[in-house]
Amino acid sequence: MISLSTSLKYYKRKDVQEALVREAGEREIAVKYGDTGFGKRPDVLRYPADVLEFAKQGATSFHCSEELWHNPLQVTTGMPRQELDNLRKGWDLLIDIDCSWFEYSQAAAHIICQAFEHHGIQHFGLKFSGNHGFHIGIPWKAIPEQVQNKLTKNQFPEGPRMIAAYLQEFTRNALAQFLLSQETIQQMSAKTKKGVEELIIHGKFDPYKILTIDTVLIASRHLYRMAYSLNEKSGLVSIPLEPKEILSFKRENAAPEKVLVQKKFLSTDHVLMGEAKQLFVQADDYHPRTEQEYLSEKKEFIDNVSPQAQVSLQYFPPCMQNILKPLQDGKKRSMFALINFLHSVGWNHEQIEVLLKAWNKQHPQPLPEVLILGQVRYHKQQNKKNLPPNCYNRQYYVELGFCKPDNFCARIKNPASYAIFKQRTITELEKKPAKTKKSKEPTQEKEQLKSKENTSS
Repeated sequence: MISLSTSLKYYKRKDVQEALVREAGEREIAVKYGDTGFGKRPDVLRYPADVLEFAKQGATSFHCSEELWHNPLQVTTGMPRQELDNLRKGWDLLIDIDCSWFEYSQAAAHIICQAFEHHGIQHFGLKFSGNHGFHIGIPWKAIPEQVQNKLTKNQFPEGPRMIAAYLQEFTRNALAQFLLSQETIQQMSAKTKKGVEELIIHGKFDPYKILTIDTVLIASRHLYRMAYSLNEKSGLVSIPLEPKEILSFKRENAAPEKVLVQKKFLSTDHVLMGEAKQLFVQADDYHPRTEQEYLSEKKEFIDNVSPQAQVSLQYFPPCMQNILKPLQDGKKRSMFALINFLHSVGWNHEQIEVLLKAWNKQHPQPLPEVLILGQVRYHKQQNKKNLPPNCYNRQYYVELGFCKPDNFCARIKNPASYAIFKQRTITELEKKPAKTKKSKEPTQEKEQLKSKENTSS
């Protein structure tokens, strides 16, 4: 943890104060106070002296929203979607590379920078997160005003999620080749403590088994650590870089006493209007196929499958049973799938929050509780059911080792459908009388179904 003397010494610097205030324009600001969490939201940074004042009060880091607002102080928790859209001026695209191994994050950042350049984007931001990861951003000025006749300013958080998912698929092969040019699969397996078989999907090495582009936690009012802010875990500074510096960058270069304020993270000085249009159009072309499938499946689910009562834990599919166990990896993706699953099978938001808190405490390294509360609050604000990812979505079940299908799995394509159909089937069987030998057959079928459930995981 950063000591008060260290943070005060660093945030007393005029160049640091000015850099933070410059980035804070039109954004919601949240100040973190070490282990005690964030201060009030929304907040703003208007003057350099504000930074020092927060530091005197124990501030250790500064975070800002991806969204740009007409008036950040008017943003409130629980605000309806339409009011948020009216208040939002736009948003910067931020790609957050999440990985516990610095060199793998470094490689992914390098490949994503190349992907941006491939799509004709010359002016984008890159910065070290302050610990193991990197943030790569496209300023709002470079984002097209409309894509497919839809205002992009209102496509938050759907737009960033769409772009991040597209980039993950677009860079998969290039990143795999780059990593394999540096290390063998066996070396990566030993380093990450993952079996070689876990790193190979359909006969090919999948780099996104050891790192992720964080997409699932992008929600309205999503925050990221500001450039030139300290990082509590490492004591290092989140500093902007040039793309050409990425592969030679060393973490020790971000020590507070070594940092010089020379670069901006999301400068708009030379950005061309709509410079990122090609990326957005191609991502939108990639996205509708799965989105159309999703909407069709969601309609089918609502019309024919929706639960008549809350589904009990005993009827959860093998994947969800495995997600509910203590986890080392994949906790963020698991939480996303779990929230949507629970909501789809009749659990209310209060019950989901209680279960998630208990689930989180059992992990060797729990997620920050603020992430869980934020996700539950976001889903509550949306006030609609979103299905969990389908069974064929390898990022959530197969790649994380949760998919252990039983005989019932062959009948369905979504975990929520499994739970609802299974509870309905067993409940109906239990209601049938068992007075004669013939009438006992359904009970035998029920026992066989329960037996399959017990042996599936």
